[in-house]
Amino acid sequence: MTNPTLTLGKHTPRFPLIQGGMGVMISGPRLAGAAAEAGGIGTIASVGVACASPHYNGRNYFEANRLALHDALREARKVAPEGILAVNCMVALTDYETHVQAACEGGTDVIISGAGLPLKLPELTRDFPQVALVPIVSSTRAAQLVLRKWEKSYGRLPDGFVVETPLHAGGHLGATKMEHVTAQEFSLGVVVPELVAYLEEEVKADIPVIAAGGIWNREDMQRAFALGARGVQMGTRFACTEECDAADRFKQAYLDAKDEDVVVIMSPVGIPGRAIKNPFVAKYLEGDVTSKPCIANCLSHCSYKKERKAFCIAQALVDAYRGDWEEGLFFCGDNVTRCSSIETVNEIFRELFGVA
Repeated sequence: MTNPTLTLGKHTPRFPLIQGGMGVMISGPRLAGAAAEAGGIGTIASVGVACASPHYNGRNYFEANRLALHDALREARKVAPEGILAVNCMVALTDYETHVQAACEGGTDVIISGAGLPLKLPELTRDFPQVALVPIVSSTRAAQLVLRKWEKSYGRLPDGFVVETPLHAGGHLGATKMEHVTAQEFSLGVVVPELVAYLEEEVKADIPVIAAGGIWNREDMQRAFALGARGVQMGTRFACTEECDAADRFKQAYLDAKDEDVVVIMSPVGIPGRAIKNPFVAKYLEGDVTSKPCIANCLSHCSYKKERKAFCIAQALVDAYRGDWEEGLFFCGDNVTRCSSIETVNEIFRELFGVA
C-alpha cells in the first residue's frame, strides 16, 4: 500500500507523519526540528516552554512563554530550514490567544489545537493566512461543532482534523469522562472512517483526517491509512529519541515502563490523562499528594488553583521534563511499554517509510 499525500493548507510534507506535541518541553525545538528535517511535520508544544528559557525569572511566566516560543521556533527552523513546523496550542490555556499569536509571529506553518474545541482559532490567525489550522477531535460530533462555527462565523474550513483516540493516546485525552477512555465508539476504527465519510459526503470538502493514538510502527500506520486517514500523528515513540528535549531520566522512565505502570488519572484540568505510575502518581491515586506552589494561573479550568484540590500540573510536568522521578508527572501513550532503546528521529522515519 502506497503512502497517501498529506496536505495541510499550503504545506505538504515528504511523509504523512506528524510528530505529536508533548508538553511540557518534551517536544521542544530539537525534536520538532529533527522531525521536520526528516520529512515529517515537527511539532513544538507551546505549553510551558518558558520553563527552559532564560526569559523566565519565576514571576513573568506569560511574557517569558511568549518570548520562549519565538526562540523555540527560531531554533527548530535552524535545524530544518525547509521543513514544516507546527505548534500545538491547548485551548484550555488561560493565555491561549497569546500562544496562537506568538506561534504565528514566530513563523509556524501549522497550528494544531486541542484540549477543548478551537472555535475562535480562525479569528486569532486572521493576519496569518498561510498558517494551516488543524483542530484535534475525538468524535465526528466534535468536528461538526467546529465546522459549523468556522463556516458561520469565518467562512472557512479547517485544513485538517487530528482524530485522537483516548484508548491509546498519552497525556490529556479527548474524553471528558473516565468511562469514555475505554469506549470503542471513540476508537480510530470507528471515528476515522465516519469522519472521512462525513467530510466527503456531507461537507463535500477535501479535508484530510490524521489518526492519532496508538501509532507505533508501519503496520499501525497502514491500518490507519486503510481506514481513510491521510496521515498519522505519533508522540510516545518520539519521546525515546536522542533528539527529544526532555532529560535522560525522563526517557529512562519510558524505557523502564511495564504494562501495569500505565494508568489513567483525573487531571486537575478536569479530564482524564494517561501517565506512568511513579511515586507521585501512586500517592495521588491513593488520595495523598502535596503539591508544589502554582507556577501561574495557566489553565482556564484548574482544580488546584480554584479549590486547592489535586496538584499544580504545570509544576509536575516541569519536574518530569527535568527528570524528577519522585515528583514529576510522566504523561505517556500506552505504547510506552514498547520503548526498548533510544532511537534517532531518522531511524524511526527509515523504519516507517524505508528512507529518511
